[in-house]
Amino acid sequence: GTHLVLLPALVAMLLLCVSPAPAKQGSSCLSAPAEKRCSQQVPLAVEHPVRSSISSIRTAAPQQPASTFSSTGFPADCSHLTSSSPSGVYVIQPAASPPRAVWCDMDTEGKGWTVVQRNTYTTEITWKESWTTYKYGFGNVQGDHWLGTEYLHLLTQQGTYKVRFVVRSNANVTHYAEYDIFSVESEASGYPLRLGRFLGGGEDYLTSYHTRYGGIHDNMKFSTTDRDQDQHSGNCANSYGGWWYDKCQNVLLNGKRYIFWPGICSSGDCASSLILVKPTDVC
Repeated sequence: GTHLVLLPALVAMLLLCVSPAPAKQGSSCLSAPAEKRCSQQVPLAVEHPVRSSISSIRTAAPQQPASTFSSTGFPADCSHLTSSSPSGVYVIQPAASPPRAVWCDMDTEGKGWTVVQRNTYTTEITWKESWTTYKYGFGNVQGDHWLGTEYLHLLTQQGTYKVRFVVRSNANVTHYAEYDIFSVESEASGYPLRLGRFLGGGEDYLTSYHTRYGGIHDNMKFSTTDRDQDQHSGNCANSYGGWWYDKCQNVLLNGKRYIFWPGICSSGDCASSLILVKPTDVC
């Protein structure tokens, strides 16, 4: 069975790290860290109830080879939890990263998804944050949040990962786009997005070029209000928030009162979004 242990020594730190207030530059509780390709499609994600207490922070007893756990005993990502573990807040530690509090999605078929972004249309988060704030993450892992661009880089550099971008319309219809490869490269290269083969249903808006919208997202560098790396004459991030823009966006999940997916939420009125990652199944 699953052995879940509370982490009292980390409670003070994690209370800050999962606090609802976005982290500000220079005051983040998330300490700066030191300075790949495969596939299988799985069904739709589901929404999870919020756990209201810090006492829900857990770590699973090792059920995987030792190489999948850090020297401190934390798993490298949520895929290493036992299948009977519930969804909730856990501590993981990707290679070369400090321990991180994350939401592990154990309800979506396939289990073991690490949630790296969650947003709701009515969010309190502005999403118009600085490069440094995006780098180390902000928000509440039990609700709307961004894991941190640096931690996305470290997480996806330790193996081959896939990704699922999920949106739910205001009519409660869920749509997703899955890619069998997902990685974010280094800060020095601009945190560019690398995606593999499209596995979702419908139109591919991230790796295909769409002149009607914003071009493409695959291979684009990350842009924020204070670091413009898009291909537009202005700074796309000034309108909504940090994202992998080209000539702005085909899809956009990081926005306050604006979550956009053509054909699903064409007015930017999606009710919610999620970005889920886990190691690929077949190499």
